[in-house]
Amino acid sequence: MTVGITSPAQESSQVGQLQKQLQEMQKNFERMQQLQREQIEGLQKQLETLQTATASNTAAVVASAPGVAQPAPSWRPTDPVRAGKGAAYMDVGLVATVAAGGSTAQDVEELQIGGHDPNQRGFTVQGVEANFTGGVDPYFRGNANILFGLDAEGESYVELEEAWAETVSLPANLQVRGGQFLTDFGRVNTQHPHQWGFVDAPLVNARFLGADGLRNPGARVSWLAPTPFYSELFLAVQNSQGETAAGFRSEGGHSHGGEEEEEVPFGFRHADNDRGVRGADDLLFTPRWASSFELTDNQTVLAGVSAAFGPNSSGGGGDTRTEIYGADLTWKWKAPNAERGFPFVAWQSEVMLRKYDLGEFDWSGEPPDGLLVLESDGVTPAVLGRETVNDWGFYSQLLWGFKPGWVAGLRFDYVGGDRANYESAGLIAQDADGNQEALGRDPLRDSRWRLSPNLTWYPSEFSKIRLQYNYDERNDLGDDHSVWLQFEFLLGAHAAHKF
Repeated sequence: MTVGITSPAQESSQVGQLQKQLQEMQKNFERMQQLQREQIEGLQKQLETLQTATASNTAAVVASAPGVAQPAPSWRPTDPVRAGKGAAYMDVGLVATVAAGGSTAQDVEELQIGGHDPNQRGFTVQGVEANFTGGVDPYFRGNANILFGLDAEGESYVELEEAWAETVSLPANLQVRGGQFLTDFGRVNTQHPHQWGFVDAPLVNARFLGADGLRNPGARVSWLAPTPFYSELFLAVQNSQGETAAGFRSEGGHSHGGEEEEEVPFGFRHADNDRGVRGADDLLFTPRWASSFELTDNQTVLAGVSAAFGPNSSGGGGDTRTEIYGADLTWKWKAPNAERGFPFVAWQSEVMLRKYDLGEFDWSGEPPDGLLVLESDGVTPAVLGRETVNDWGFYSQLLWGFKPGWVAGLRFDYVGGDRANYESAGLIAQDADGNQEALGRDPLRDSRWRLSPNLTWYPSEFSKIRLQYNYDERNDLGDDHSVWLQFEFLLGAHAAHKF
């Protein structure tokens, strides 16, 4: 009879294989940990609310007579509204955000340049957003955000902010998203207004990426790298035209001489160079790398770099392009004995650089009743040459959740740029009535900064009240003071937000 004996070498080999398997499993766990954290934090908050409701219902049952059937609890506005079941379902939610306040500025719309900022003295409907999210089938999940709003003139409008589907089961840690979506550039651009830590958008985001954020139809592929910490690469390809692609194939300007006058366009050149899409290089390309790791059990760091490349329509001819680069850093500390996530401290910053090609432009071709730009002698129509201008900006914000439901915040914003040739040419603007005004720095590129302290109270997970003060300093326009009171409420379900 033969007895099998395992040699020390075989035992060592088996131990090594087991250790290798254990290490691989540990790496996979850490890679998924960051993705799961985003949903876990949102679900934990909803669970706490539901547990409170369940405890109340249970107490009512215990207090009632034995053997008496209790009616099912009635639906509440904070309960999920779900259609469908299994792998194909849809949760419906609605978020309404309004603000009231005032400012010393006479041009509040020029002061508050974000599309969802408070934009007038009195009341502003910043947005009423309907959210639809759920599972399409075992292979895709979907999301749609439709926003209803009122502009400063009281006119209603509707925005399709997002409507996309993405894969959930591709191999090799790949994921593909297609549809209308907010571009993965930095931290704030992918957030809807109700996710912001402040009443208004950072100045650098509104100026460089557009009043309504950088978003358009397209496709995005992402890859979760096999590293011991969270590391993900993104590449989005989207359309480059329209108001949601500000800085690329879009028009923009500022008012001159009041609301009824024409606008002086960005770079003092009209958007006469839209060549359409002749090839792939006329689309918008946005790569991004994002990473996260735990400094300690109570501290998390997130870092990312982004870029956006595409054509612009500045001037009357030539291949003019825009390049935007960005870097972001977020640090968050949460106490070991945190209750509902409090207390915590979160610091977040983003910095951006924009390089913008301005094409040649001849103002002599403008219609007689249009806005004319003249040379410094006040007679000859201006002919502006091609040049590239550089603009930069950043924001840095600190949020302190000092007790459950209460958050104090402070943000500093700055935007500026180099002085371009067209800004030093002594140009003069003249309207159809012959009124003239000297043009110096471009208001859409001139430097400005803002300091914003605020205080937010969350009565529950489904409502918030925020008070914010803004001190604005705009070069050549002086200082302005603004106070805004914001109120927000949520009905139904809403997808968990990214940390």
